[in-house]
Amino acid sequence: MPVTLSHLSALAGLPFDQVIDVRSPAEFAEDHIPGAINLPALSNEERARVGTIYTQVNPFEARKIGAALVARNAARALETTLADRPKGYRPLVYCWRGGQRSGSFSIILRQIGWQSETIDGGYRAFRRLVQKALYDAPWPAPVVVLEGNTGLAKTALLPRIAAEGVQVIDLEGLANHRGSIFGPMPGGQPAQKMFETRLAMAAAALDPAQPVLVEGESSKIGRINLPPALWDAMKAAPRIELTAPLTARAGYISRSYAEITQDPAQLRETLLRLAPLHPRDRVEDWLTMGQSRDWPALAASLMQHHYDPRYARQRGPFADRIAARIDLPDLAGATLDQTARCVAAMIGQISAA
Repeated sequence: MPVTLSHLSALAGLPFDQVIDVRSPAEFAEDHIPGAINLPALSNEERARVGTIYTQVNPFEARKIGAALVARNAARALETTLADRPKGYRPLVYCWRGGQRSGSFSIILRQIGWQSETIDGGYRAFRRLVQKALYDAPWPAPVVVLEGNTGLAKTALLPRIAAEGVQVIDLEGLANHRGSIFGPMPGGQPAQKMFETRLAMAAAALDPAQPVLVEGESSKIGRINLPPALWDAMKAAPRIELTAPLTARAGYISRSYAEITQDPAQLRETLLRLAPLHPRDRVEDWLTMGQSRDWPALAASLMQHHYDPRYARQRGPFADRIAARIDLPDLAGATLDQTARCVAAMIGQISAA
């Protein structure tokens, strides 16, 4: 009997050993249920071919060819990925709408003796739950924003603060981007849908009675848009502001962005993207610092002339939301550990106020 998904938090409690997404690799890459594996009933090319036959020839021919392809791909999965699954294996299978692909695949698995079920409505049913959580309801927990200029190790602080018992969502981690022109990360950003799935699952795990800490961002992280409910909650949230000496921040940035400093062509290309925003001689100075590998000086100048002024303007409308400030003398590990404890204590005080 197909499984009905009533809410996102129920996924973890479903009595299945594995979730199998039988959509095409392209569909899976755009978004999928967290933890699912991809065993395509139809490849990207096969799906396109069957769809063309369905619309240009007739549905019967499409279903006949599609059934043969699904059987062939299911056999391949049984001989490889699923070859070591035990007798009591319980897979949960889904496709786009919970229709022919997942139904056909699941029937084959049940014929073996496995207790295979499908998801009623398929991926679309799951996607509706994500959209409902992020776009049709208010953000589920009080938000506190960790604020401060570039180079303050805020991302490195988040897991330390979580270790102190605070609810934390790392938005840049979910978006796989550091939120600046130098922000792209290896692997690139996920699709908007996949980011929303990650965020919705994180939100579903929150205790609504406790605050959740997020890093200060704009409404976009790279090319990813924050849902309006979260962005509105962040704009209204109390903020904890961090500061540290420019030299300490420059040293931290130099270490944190090592992959960029090791690629001169990428560094030059990124610096030239700033040319329309700054005097020519300043950009030339940045290029010279990059060529001479003077990373702390380059980082300090970029922060002083580019990032700090822009972030000051970005944070301006929220100046009255600053609830506490912490001045860090440096960004050493011990200092970050102590800061995490301070932030956790401050969040407790803000929550109790």
